[in-house]
Amino acid sequence: MFHHLRIARPVTDLARSVRMYCEGLGWSVLGKFENHDGFDGVMLGRKGSSHHFEFTARRASHVEPSPTVEDLVVLYMPVLAEWQRVCASMVSAGFVPVAPFNPYWAEHGRTYEDPDGYRIVLQNASWSR
Repeated sequence: MFHHLRIARPVTDLARSVRMYCEGLGWSVLGKFENHDGFDGVMLGRKGSSHHFEFTARRASHVEPSPTVEDLVVLYMPVLAEWQRVCASMVSAGFVPVAPFNPYWAEHGRTYEDPDGYRIVLQNASWSR
């Protein structure tokens, strides 16, 4: 059975998050909605992928994002040149490189944090079981 993964996150500035993730990771807007029961949202990712992010903002009052240093999204990128290019794009887009809480992620990867405190690890490796 095929499953599609959606990672939904509240953000403090929807436009900023969309811009940063599109510029940093090369993602596209897959869909969006406005004032759906008081929420605005944007889905980002790559067409045809088995996952995407949904960022939401409530119009009346926002939910304060509260990620911890161990709440990670890890993207595996086995091709060195692609990994280096995306790492540079993340910084250009405004992500801040941070030391990972778990030192394992520094062995073959880099960790970045967005303004809401969400962390993305770009791992220069293939994922295998």
